[in-house]
Amino acid sequence: MLINNETIVKDSDPFIRTKSEPVQLPLSTEDAQLLDEMFEYVRKSTIPEIAEKEHLQPAVGISAIQVGVPKQMTAVIIHDVDKNGNEVEYAWKLVNPRIVSHSVEQAYLSGGEGCLSVPEEHQGYVPRFARVTVKGYDALTNQEVSIRARGYAAIVLQHELDHFDGTLFYDRINPEDPFAEIPDAMVI
Repeated sequence: MLINNETIVKDSDPFIRTKSEPVQLPLSTEDAQLLDEMFEYVRKSTIPEIAEKEHLQPAVGISAIQVGVPKQMTAVIIHDVDKNGNEVEYAWKLVNPRIVSHSVEQAYLSGGEGCLSVPEEHQGYVPRFARVTVKGYDALTNQEVSIRARGYAAIVLQHELDHFDGTLFYDRINPEDPFAEIPDAMVI
């Protein structure tokens, strides 16, 4: 499947609001191939020469619904800093991931969120949980995983899992006051 900026389902298409279905394990050849292609999209999208040549928008994650497949699969590659200030890369090819626990504390990106499926800018704070535990199958390591994520990684995972319910980031922005202060939130 060709995945580029032209083939990604945009928010102008009601299909992006379709609820995604759980995926049968072990993965079918077709599902494994799609997840590989999604992962490669994310990896290549951050390399400027390749992104320009192949019409890729920079991304840290993509979910299957964004390429027209309503299945609970997402590919994520995040470059972040751990709690000790060390640079780290988190990479997952997640199947049927779900949030099993989360913090009370909230977090948001000071510059707001963006999405491959949302070409227009939607300004405002997107409140998320500051920490989440996500369980699911990781096709990158071929095992069930439990991911404890905080800060930016937690926000990215929540953003991608929202796609399974047909939720877009701007649905979470306060329509009355997009930049309303979120008390005691972690600002990233």
